[in-house]
Amino acid sequence: MKQTLALFGGPKTVERNFDWPIFDETDVGCVADIVNSGKWGNPDCGGEVALFEKEFADFCGTKYAMTCVNGSVALRLALIACGVRPGDEVIVPPYTFIATASIVIEANCVPVFVDIDPRTYNLDASKIEAAITSRTKAIIPVHFAGQACAMDEILLLAKKYSLRVIEDACHAHGAEYKGRKLGSIGDAGCFSFQSSKNLTSGEGGMVVTNDDQLYQMMNSLRNVGRVEGGAWYEHHNAGCNYRITQLQAVLLSSQLKRLEEQTKRRHENGTYLNTLLSKIEGITPLSRGLGETVHSYHIYIFKYDKSKFNGFSKVDFARMLAAEGVPCFMGYPEPLYKQPLFQKKNFMCYAIPETVDYSKVQCPVTEMACYEEAVWIMQNAMLGSGDDMKLFASAIIKIQKSIQE
Repeated sequence: MKQTLALFGGPKTVERNFDWPIFDETDVGCVADIVNSGKWGNPDCGGEVALFEKEFADFCGTKYAMTCVNGSVALRLALIACGVRPGDEVIVPPYTFIATASIVIEANCVPVFVDIDPRTYNLDASKIEAAITSRTKAIIPVHFAGQACAMDEILLLAKKYSLRVIEDACHAHGAEYKGRKLGSIGDAGCFSFQSSKNLTSGEGGMVVTNDDQLYQMMNSLRNVGRVEGGAWYEHHNAGCNYRITQLQAVLLSSQLKRLEEQTKRRHENGTYLNTLLSKIEGITPLSRGLGETVHSYHIYIFKYDKSKFNGFSKVDFARMLAAEGVPCFMGYPEPLYKQPLFQKKNFMCYAIPETVDYSKVQCPVTEMACYEEAVWIMQNAMLGSGDDMKLFASAIIKIQKSIQE
């Protein structure tokens, strides 16, 4: 018997809500203790902030972890501390949040877009070398959706050309590549604690590193140019106040206690959902087994083939799937280089040559992902049960049968 889709008045396949953020009275109590103490700020980068930094460094297996106001600033501080100069080029993927590329412009450098791997939607390591010039100074691989990039290949290229590697791990809290935590593999790794992230305090960011000089410079830049051992009114570098508060730090410390178990559950659910969806004609999960040992599934992504769904666009499909109760999204509607920022070169900086022309950039795999293929299921849904994963697959099957009929 034909089932009516929820979008057209039929019953939902998935009835439950997937709450986020997850918290309890322990989290509330920690924050209340800070409120009652009256010590909310972080003028000395100490207290609960320093405690959380130590905990996060231990979690990632790095020597240092440095908090800041958000993931975008984390990336910018890491890039500047790596010693880039105006006009230098930085390789980035075009399938990522705007900040990965816009922080390059803020540093008076030139983003160079390299296409993504069709298997993973991460920066395609096989295409990086062709984009390297004498002005290239850094690579920012994005562990998109929590899937590890091909770090061995990227690090080999970085060594060959003396490039810095800054991992954008803003989706990858707790994820691993060959047993090492993402963010701990390159020169620096950057995280976001924004509202949707797998570890959150509403806003906030972090940089981890094992490099002493890199840490000292970033620490100075996030604390208005002060240096360790210097006086309060003694400023050595052109930094700003990028410190987080004690309130954020204590909440993050409390949330960190859940992260390992939550990451394990996301990883297991993602693996199971891959098995279920790979049986549906026209649905292809992104590849696994390319070095990732833990996938954090900040986003679960699969490829949609409209030819197996009676020609319905992925936008229409995503609307139908969301109506069935699956927390999903059509993903980025266009590559980063198609944004007005790049097409109009609204850069407000002096170092990008006039010859740079993003109107001519073409990354076919990214464009296919944006316009035709990629559908996202959000991270809070990946904390559901195995039965929930079955329902997600059932919702897709229901849509396919309905529109084919």
